[in-house]
Amino acid sequence: MTHLRKIMLEELQRRHYSEATTQRYIRLVERFARHFHCSPDPYPKKRHRLPTILSQEEVAQLIDAACTPFHRTILMTLYATGVRDAELTHLKFSDIDSRRMVIHIQGGKGRQDRDVMLSPVLLDELRSHWRRLPKKSSTLLFPGNRWHTGVRPIDTKTPRHACQYAARRAGIKKRVYPHLLRHCFATHLLEAGADLHTIQILLGHHDLKETAIYLHLSQRHLHATASPLDALVLKGRSQQED
Repeated sequence: MTHLRKIMLEELQRRHYSEATTQRYIRLVERFARHFHCSPDPYPKKRHRLPTILSQEEVAQLIDAACTPFHRTILMTLYATGVRDAELTHLKFSDIDSRRMVIHIQGGKGRQDRDVMLSPVLLDELRSHWRRLPKKSSTLLFPGNRWHTGVRPIDTKTPRHACQYAARRAGIKKRVYPHLLRHCFATHLLEAGADLHTIQILLGHHDLKETAIYLHLSQRHLHATASPLDALVLKGRSQQED
């Protein structure tokens, strides 16, 4: 009897499964292993992929290629604040604090509230956005329905479509989605000199490890560290190449 089979039997007996059920589970695991020609132990390692990041020039192209002024405001808000798409859809005009130049994000992930910076450029855009809305009495920053007069907010399809359509019009081949602009927000802040703890607070991360991924994406941090190859004295390498 293999060690894995013994552990499985002990666990099934501990849970008081019947003999018939125990044997059925054992047979199913055996069939699984034969099908894939490998033992079910150990589990495969989870792959961690780094997200693709747009350059600042590409973000500008994306915003300029927005299909409508409404979409343009959505893209600018996503990039300027780093909010999640679900947080964006529930923003209200009362969340915009122009005196303190912050935006209040209420009921974020984990039901945690936080403040993010309010860009003067975004403030001007939001004022123009408010003037364009046909129904000024709405408390929602991004009201739903085709004419943006609904009493319910837009759903998360709207910012996703805003990203996809603008990327297509801008000729950007990378896959662009709302959360990508959140990654761009954090990475570009890091490249501009912001510290990780500040970015953690702005993103609403509970663990600094979540924020540390942006160290892998920041060109400033990558370029600040020299390759060990640069320190080698190689034959045939002229002084002019130094």
